[in-house]
Amino acid sequence: MEGKTGVKSYRELVVWRKAIQLAAIVYRMTRQFPREEVYGLSSQIRRAAVSVPSNIAEGQGRMSRGEFRHFLGIARGSNFELQSQLEIARVLEMGELKQINEADTLSQEVGKMINAILGKLDAKPLTTNH
Repeated sequence: MEGKTGVKSYRELVVWRKAIQLAAIVYRMTRQFPREEVYGLSSQIRRAAVSVPSNIAEGQGRMSRGEFRHFLGIARGSNFELQSQLEIARVLEMGELKQINEADTLSQEVGKMINAILGKLDAKPLTTNH
C-alpha cells in the first residue's frame, strides 16, 4: 500500500537518496579532521548528517501525513545544523575546502527538496476516504 507521499518506500524518495549521499560525503570529509576533533566537531557533523536521511525514512514510515511532516521538520532542522557546522569547519580550515563545499551544496539541495515536500504536504486537502 502506498504511503502519504505516493511512494511505497522511503528508498524511492530522491531526497532520501541525496541525503544518504550527503552523509557519505560528510563521513569522508571528517576523516581528514584533526584527531582531537573526533569527539568534537567531527562527531557533531556526522550526527547531524546521519539524522537527515534517518528522519526522512522514519517519517515516511509513519502512519500519518502529520507524523511525516513532523519528522521532515526534524530532518530540516538537522540539515540547518549541518550547514552551520560545515561553515564552522570552513572557517577553522578543517578538512578539504572542496569537500566542504560539495557537502554544503548537496545540503542546500536536500533542504530545498525537504521544503518542497513540506509544501506539498501542506497543500494536500485532508480526505475522509482511505
